[in-house]
Amino acid sequence: MYAPGVTVLVPLKPLAEAKSRLRGAAARHEDLVLDLARATVSAALAAEGVARVLVVTRDSRAAAVLRACGAGVLADEGRDLNDALRRAAAAVAGGDAPPGGAPVGPGDLSRPAAAAGPVVALPADVPALRPTELSEALAAAAGRRAFVPDAAGVGTVLLVAAPGGALDPRFGPGSAGAHERSGALRLAGTWPTLRRDVDTAADLAVVRGWGVLCEDVTA
Repeated sequence: MYAPGVTVLVPLKPLAEAKSRLRGAAARHEDLVLDLARATVSAALAAEGVARVLVVTRDSRAAAVLRACGAGVLADEGRDLNDALRRAAAAVAGGDAPPGGAPVGPGDLSRPAAAAGPVVALPADVPALRPTELSEALAAAAGRRAFVPDAAGVGTVLLVAAPGGALDPRFGPGSAGAHERSGALRLAGTWPTLRRDVDTAADLAVVRGWGVLCEDVTA
């Protein structure tokens, strides 16, 4: 295990804006985005060593659905994805919400034991994730700032802060290289379900071939 009491931050854009390259892959785009996030959050909550999952979003529908899954919610008031994650990580470290925001739900920041634990960032689009793979990746980090690249080796599907250290997210095009250049350790595990994020219809077909999201599940 990487360390007890891990807080997993899952950033999620408003459903109408998220996953633009998946438009047309499902009859109801927003439902698909929400199903991706719900599967991701549920798997993360089941991983050994994870104390809580906090979804960073300003989408009220997503907040309600993911809170019902057991996640907490932090208001996304960042200028961009990386700023939102920096604010959320600072909120966890300080046991408080970002400026102007408020944590709500069962995973809120009023839980001091969880607030003291390590922080990681996990995108909301790894629906096939097996909890054991997340736990193995956390263990492989071994207390170091580290990241897991996506299946193509270009993007990032997990960023791990060293306990007490800064998350320092560098998400965006070529984020794997950006994280490595910033000093994060590239973790070399196979972890096929963790590394398979869903950005395109082809990615969606892969996870559906694994029996994941084979039909719309959102009511």
